[in-house]
Amino acid sequence: MEENHLLNVSDDQSLGRVEIAPEVIEVIAGIAANEISGVANMRGNIASNVSERLGKKKQHGKGVKVELTEEGIEIDVFTVLDYGVSIPKVTEKIQENIRTTLKNMTALEILEINVHVVGIQIEEKTDESKQESK
Repeated sequence: MEENHLLNVSDDQSLGRVEIAPEVIEVIAGIAANEISGVANMRGNIASNVSERLGKKKQHGKGVKVELTEEGIEIDVFTVLDYGVSIPKVTEKIQENIRTTLKNMTALEILEINVHVVGIQIEEKTDESKQESK
């Protein structure tokens, strides 16, 4: 992906051009994926994980890769799901929500949305639930 490559989204250029940076698409897709029940978190790179833990602001585009190809826009989402959810159902909801959200906000057609489940989040029992089970 080229650093300065912007997506031209305006057909009518009588008022000027409208361009969207790929990073904006990453943020929108990341927020849309996190809205789905069953998504524990997104898998980012080491730098984004460290900066979040140090109190920096949340990286909404974390775990999302946007690639601009000749055929169209390809999105890869790297996510960790909650234990016990139906992986096919949750990943389909992620794909649908990303496609719908991007269509509504940007009017861009997405070629494909690939969801990569890279982990399962297993909730540890809290002290209260341990005491209740005794």
